[in-house]
Amino acid sequence: MNPESQNTIDSTNSNTIFMVWNFKENLQVKAVFSNLCKLLINLNNSAAIRFPVSRASCVMGIGYQAWLQLGLPAPLPKELVDFVPVTGEKHTAVSSRGDLHFHIRADSQSICYDMASEITDLLSPVAVSVEEIQGFRYWDGRSILGFVDGTENPNGQEREFFGIIGDDDPDYKGGSYLFVQKYIHDLAAWKGLSVGDQEKVIGRSKSNDIEMEDDVKPANSHIALANVGDDLKIVRDNMPFGNMSTNEMGTYFIAYASKFSTVQKMLSNMFIGAPIGNYDRILDFSTPKTGSLFFVPTVDMMDEFSSG
Repeated sequence: MNPESQNTIDSTNSNTIFMVWNFKENLQVKAVFSNLCKLLINLNNSAAIRFPVSRASCVMGIGYQAWLQLGLPAPLPKELVDFVPVTGEKHTAVSSRGDLHFHIRADSQSICYDMASEITDLLSPVAVSVEEIQGFRYWDGRSILGFVDGTENPNGQEREFFGIIGDDDPDYKGGSYLFVQKYIHDLAAWKGLSVGDQEKVIGRSKSNDIEMEDDVKPANSHIALANVGDDLKIVRDNMPFGNMSTNEMGTYFIAYASKFSTVQKMLSNMFIGAPIGNYDRILDFSTPKTGSLFFVPTVDMMDEFSSG
């Protein structure tokens, strides 16, 4: 039987909480991690029974350093490493530490809150929460910039093919690579552009989400550089977020992939440029504040981890 994947390729939900936790130094974390795996299996099973319509789930990813600290199996997943910054002439995809990542989603915000609360109660003695983003569905799946997000996502069987590791890494088949970035948008500068100029930055029409023809689409548009080919895709589950009091309006970019090298190629195109110097114009209005790579184990692996 194929290993059971976490809910990595589920469709985007209405409410999301993203959390990143880092372990405190010089603490024994293995026992807590074992209990955490038990808790997550329990939370997901309970939500499926109690709230089947809400499509609730919590997906956990494990960072490279945490994998080593926890003494998890070796050899590691083939492409699990510490993310190295991608530096272009003008913009940089920064790297930030992340030991554990939680992607909590449900139609009901109450379910998300309760899941996050249970995880926090368990982890707080041994880890620190360094990021918490509460995302929401904005109109018909648009980002705060006003354009539909995720149109290029694979569907059907392709979603599993591009989002879940296959036979090329048999020890980790059914798992996924998870890459996240927290982007903050300069909305004042963005709103200063005409709709036509905004469309040239993205490469799509704003109102009806139609991609520009290749002979019209600018070479430095987001669509032209972020899409690296029909044979190289990722499963995005981006969510917008906003805080009026701090003027932090942004997009939490989250990608599940069968190969992290696909994400790496996309980031190279965006930040370094293709060709070099032809960087993604959206970066003039969207700045990444974080960048972390995780591995998402299967449910079977989490069950093994829960037994220590």
